[in-house]
Formats: sequence, structure tokens, C-alpha cells
Amino acid sequence: MDFSMKRRTLLKVIVLGDGGVGKTSLMNQYVYNKFNPQYKATIGADFVTKELQIDDKLIWDTAGQERFQSLGSAFYRGADCCVLVFDVNIQRSFEMLSNWHEEFLKQVQRLITSHDSADPSDPESFPFVVIGNKIDLDCGNSRMVPVEKARDWCASRGNIPYFETSAKEGYNVDEAFLCVAKTAVACEREREGEHDIYLGGISETASEVEQGGRCAC
Repeated sequence: MDFSMKRRTLLKVIVLGDGGVGKTSLMNQYVYNKFNPQYKATIGADFVTKELQIDDKLIWDTAGQERFQSLGSAFYRGADCCVLVFDVNIQRSFEMLSNWHEEFLKQVQRLITSHDSADPSDPESFPFVVIGNKIDLDCGNSRMVPVEKARDWCASRGNIPYFETSAKEGYNVDEAFLCVAKTAVACEREREGEHDIYLGGISETASEVEQGGRCAC
């Protein structure tokens, strides 16, 4: 099959969470297969891209992460999925998930109120994925958030898919973001049908990360 002649869907994925939970590390591990142990606070928004193939469709998966909420609605415009990240070793980062979840829905509602055509009509049905990161820290002995508690939180908000990852070790990172892409594609199809953007070319497919993946979506 000639992938260079296939059409590509453009997805915008926003990654939110407290500072230091590993948002940038997750994206760098996912896109570049690299981990930098030196923490550097990210100011504003960073954007990285990775190409996938899902169900015979080419996906241009854009992950953006934000540290400050002051960017406002412009940062959220056109988002197809939101990833909420917390550190399983820091209780407060988990408790703040509700704030990040509510803030995102509030921004989406503002866009709808302003009649922005690039955004969904129903914020309550917007797709989320939750990631509990840093499960490798101290061999799990520093863990403060039980997996059952995280799953219960996700279940109470419409059965949000939940993954536990180690950005440092690369554990479950590809599987989590593959689920993000699949979730976003499914919701996009429901909203708009088959609406693709032709850009041409592909450098990488999801065939490897689909092996043994456990997408909860």
C-alpha cells in the first residue's frame, strides 16, 4: 500500500496537569523515544508532532502541554482530546485533576458561547484520557495514589480511559497515546464524519505500539 498517497487527519491533543508531573517527559518519550532527567519548567505551550496509522487512516497527532492557565481560550481552540496527567507519588497532583478537568470544560464552553466553529457543540461529551505517571519512582514504594482511586475518579466522570506510565522507562507511553489518538478519531467521526486533510507522506506507523497495547477506550 502506498502510504504517500493516503490522506491524513490532523488531531490536536492537549496535555494538562500540575508542574513536574512529567507532561513534557511523556511527550518527548512518545515522540522522540528520549528521556531527560533534568527538570526544566515549561512556560507557555510546547507543540510536538508524531505520525500514526490507525484503521487505515493517517493521523497527525499533535500534543501540546501547558503550564500556565493564562493562555486562555486560544490554547484550547480546535482541540480533539485532552490528556490529564498526575504523578502517582504526589497526592495533590491527583487532587488537582478535577481543577484541570473543570478548567478545560470551562474554556471549551467559552469557545462555544463565542460561536467558534472549530470546537465541539457539547463539552460534556469531550474525550479525555488520564495518565498516572512516574510509577517507576522508588520501585513503587513512594506511591501515594492507589490505582483503584484513580480508576474510580475516571469512572465517576464518564469512564475516562486510564493508563499508568513511566516516562523514564517508556512503560505504557505508546499505548496511552495510541488510545488518545483512537479516542480523538472516534469522537471526530461522530461529530463530522470522515473529514480528512491531505498532507501526504508518513514517517512512522502505529503497528509496533499496537502490539500488546491495552487501550481502555
